[in-house]
Amino acid sequence: MEEQLYEIIKKVYDKNNRNLFTFLTGAGISADSGIPTYRGIDGIWIKGTQFHKPEEFGTYKYFKEHPEEVWQYSLFRKKMFENAKPNESHREIVEIENLLEDKFHLITQNIDNLHRRAGTKRIYEIHGNNREIKCSNGCREIVNLPDEIKGKDIDEDLTANDIELLKCKECGSWMRPNILWFDERYDEKTNKRFSALKIAKNSGILFIAGTSGATNLPIAIAETTLKYGGTIVDINTEDNLFTKLIKDKKNKIIIRGTSTETLKTIKEIFKNIC
Repeated sequence: MEEQLYEIIKKVYDKNNRNLFTFLTGAGISADSGIPTYRGIDGIWIKGTQFHKPEEFGTYKYFKEHPEEVWQYSLFRKKMFENAKPNESHREIVEIENLLEDKFHLITQNIDNLHRRAGTKRIYEIHGNNREIKCSNGCREIVNLPDEIKGKDIDEDLTANDIELLKCKECGSWMRPNILWFDERYDEKTNKRFSALKIAKNSGILFIAGTSGATNLPIAIAETTLKYGGTIVDINTEDNLFTKLIKDKKNKIIIRGTSTETLKTIKEIFKNIC
């Protein structure tokens, strides 16, 4: 595996075009930080909340009907994310970025901010993030969640001050988390859809780590990379939808193991090449 990785990485690195090295990460990359995955056995979307299935709770429709409840859960996750620390996989990716500089891009499905806290700069958060908000009525630009609003325990209610700060100053509607819900479509403004696909088009290698490919933009990113001659490196502990996509393709490497150890190997290869 290591020899095969070295050969394809060296080949792409020496190219004059379509020579980007892009990393696509999902919730699995943050599991070692103590954040549950979404679709693993103990995942957020498998277990849901105490009272609802995720497909109904994680929607714009549900937010419009129950904004305080959704915000209560969002602030619970805010506390969980803030208490977590970037793990070794996050740090390995930062070191790879430092080696590759402009040839590096990270596309992440994660909203937990751990990649940024680890130090990654060239990052596209295609599912949004938990640190920003926008008007649910669409009248305001994306802004940071006010510092006065703190993370909460799962059974902790919003305060009157929280509610005031979470209302749009222009129209009075509720502000909402700047994340992608189940009943919404990817766009450029929030999700960097077209930017991500452009990067995929110019990627010589797409490294996929910690995501099963259960949403359509990540799959489209992989399909675009393949369409323009790039190689997919699938780094996961088990087969997934990306595996199904690439099983009959020549330009693929499938690695079954932890992301941390594989990323270390990839980093060492780049050290020898850069």
